[in-house]
Amino acid sequence: MALPRKLLGADEKVVLHLRTHRKALIVPVLCGIALVVAVIVVFAITIPSLRPWVDWGTFAVAMILFIVMTLVPYLRWLTSTYTITDRRVITRHGIFRTTGHDLPLTRINNVTYDRSLLDRILGCGTLQFTTAAEAPVTLPDVPDVERVHVIMTELLFGDEQGERRRPESRD
Repeated sequence: MALPRKLLGADEKVVLHLRTHRKALIVPVLCGIALVVAVIVVFAITIPSLRPWVDWGTFAVAMILFIVMTLVPYLRWLTSTYTITDRRVITRHGIFRTTGHDLPLTRINNVTYDRSLLDRILGCGTLQFTTAAEAPVTLPDVPDVERVHVIMTELLFGDEQGERRRPESRD
């Protein structure tokens, strides 16, 4: 789901629209699988005389745990986006209450990335923007972080011919 056009400025173009890497879903999926296995085991070992009460109780507890451990992290992942335009970096996250941050490209002084061993295996990393006035802005778990780093560098400092790809600041 891309950023709606109404949230972009006049003549602003989306360069990249990303979600955090799918590695954020590994633990919720494993919790969901473990929950299904636990429910099956409880249903299998329940004494027949207690079966209706235990089945309903197990189902109720399993649904609550499923919502908390699997559904909420999935929705959190689904609603967290990074959008890079030719003018700014836009972050949005939140299920019921959306929080956003816009960072104009003219404020960014430096772009760096960091990749742990696991990030290298999974193909993601952390992108960090250094600005003159604020604390660094960090985007964790960016998919294909090296490619995004190159794109950001070209937007900020120009391509190999030295041409700037972003519009100059409008004063």
